[in-house]
Amino acid sequence: MPCDPLRDLRAWQERLERLAAAQHDTAAWAPPIDIYETADQYVVTAEVPGLTREALELGVDGSRLTLSGSRPGSAAGGARRFHQVERGHGRFSRTFEFADPIAADAVTADLRDGVLTISVPKAEAAKPKTIKVVAK
Repeated sequence: MPCDPLRDLRAWQERLERLAAAQHDTAAWAPPIDIYETADQYVVTAEVPGLTREALELGVDGSRLTLSGSRPGSAAGGARRFHQVERGHGRFSRTFEFADPIAADAVTADLRDGVLTISVPKAEAAKPKTIKVVAK
């Protein structure tokens, strides 16, 4: 394998960031997240390959959504000697606060092909309304 100093430096930086995060008692990793909004809901997608439904937790408090979970690490030791570790493991937790009130009872989540899709409907009061102007 040809020497690539930038790749090696990047790998060391990622390792140091994970170590620093673990020492500060914060999550050493977090899944990549996309959030978008439509007229009647927010949609949160998270890449969580390898995680089962049982390994994920969702909570709603007011207009906040919290996604947390855990991915077990690879068993080190024995005949294994890792040369590079890029896949995060351990506990993670992400909290998102929405600008509009949300309908907590109607939040749904679907895990398919390693992508978690969370639909967060806006509360009726938050949906845009059209007011018809009438002549008197």
